[in-house]
Amino acid sequence: MASIRFSINNLIHCPLVGRSWALLILLGTAFPAQAILTIEIIGSGENQIPIAIVPFAGNAVLAKDVSKVVTTDLQRSGLFQLTDPAGKAPKEPKDVVYADWPGVDNLVIGSVQALPNGRVEVKVRLLDMNKKSELVAQAVSARKDQLRAISHRVADLIYEKLTGDAGVFGTRIAYINRQGKTNRLVVADSDGFGEQAVLVIDQPILSPAWSPDGSHLAYVTFEMGHAVVYAQSLYTNQRIVLANFSGSNSAPAWSPDGKHLALVLTRDGSSQIYLTRSNGSELRRLTFGGSIDTEPNFSPDGRHLLFTSDRGGSPQVYRMSVDGGPAQRLTFEGGSNFSPRYSPDGKSFVFSHQLGGRFYVAVHDFESRQMQLLTEGGWEKKPSFSPNGKLVLYSSEAKLRGILATVSSDGRVKQRMFPQIGDIREPIWGPFLRK
Repeated sequence: MASIRFSINNLIHCPLVGRSWALLILLGTAFPAQAILTIEIIGSGENQIPIAIVPFAGNAVLAKDVSKVVTTDLQRSGLFQLTDPAGKAPKEPKDVVYADWPGVDNLVIGSVQALPNGRVEVKVRLLDMNKKSELVAQAVSARKDQLRAISHRVADLIYEKLTGDAGVFGTRIAYINRQGKTNRLVVADSDGFGEQAVLVIDQPILSPAWSPDGSHLAYVTFEMGHAVVYAQSLYTNQRIVLANFSGSNSAPAWSPDGKHLALVLTRDGSSQIYLTRSNGSELRRLTFGGSIDTEPNFSPDGRHLLFTSDRGGSPQVYRMSVDGGPAQRLTFEGGSNFSPRYSPDGKSFVFSHQLGGRFYVAVHDFESRQMQLLTEGGWEKKPSFSPNGKLVLYSSEAKLRGILATVSSDGRVKQRMFPQIGDIREPIWGPFLRK
């Protein structure tokens, strides 16, 4: 398979317009102003879409930044075959000579202008070169420091129009960055840029979980000498304690409506799953027995939970009703299976599959009851779907460091993201932001 390597060196910006984007200004201590992220892409989609992106016109510096981000986003997806415009630079549809673009099905042209009020306007046009028609014509304006987010939005528009699926370039991810004794809970763009530290402490941080509207993160820390579950607003940085019972409190998971969380507590003996309201009240126990039940995850309709249990002798994935009752075992292959997470459409779930000392990312289809390995194996854990269900984010290791990695839901396209500093663990993909 083809392998592409490239480095991106850019300023970290705070994305877009509206209340959902305002959280990025309020996250707290930022990482260094500049970051170098090395990305490795392996493989490509089965049927790549031929496309050319003409360098955007207008303000030379700003236009170069926008063109680079849009091109990189589409390239990272593995679904597009990018053609070098080879010096051709039409500014408007009327300037396009269709015969000059053989083999190119789609053409992107655009412009970037700095406005007098300190804002920036980006115009983008997507042309169907076969039908000689315009598919997208849109202008987006925002503050200059939001340029990178605008660029992701442009890439999302192109992706959605040509694939029929919502783009996720403008979404966010969260993960733990560990450097020595210092642990940072970080949120970043889906490509790892724009890192912002939500929490920085010298004790371990575990199990970050996004609220369904992207406004809060739940997580576990050992600040009090044992595992305690918190929820923190990304708008105000205010946080509350969700669970601080005797023993261990861990593995928070939000319900789809954001009104409840599933938690794992040892307050009554072994690790069991409980349900609580989003303010930590009205605790209710869901599982019973002497086994270890952990890592709950809600179905998209909120009616069921996936979870990991050793009740059968080894860690395996089970499913049960949120109302309680018996649990159904879903995984049987390999030595152990754990960390399950539903796909956004609820038709499958992704999980970590352990076999022969290696850990793989796998997906289980509910209808066929078949398991498919998505990765080649190694130290691959904590998978989660992108909000459009087309990619899976997980933690991996390379060069003796923890790194971010993604794989397409069909296993064809893989990507590894190497951070400039620290050791990355426990990534989780955030939801679509309401605009």
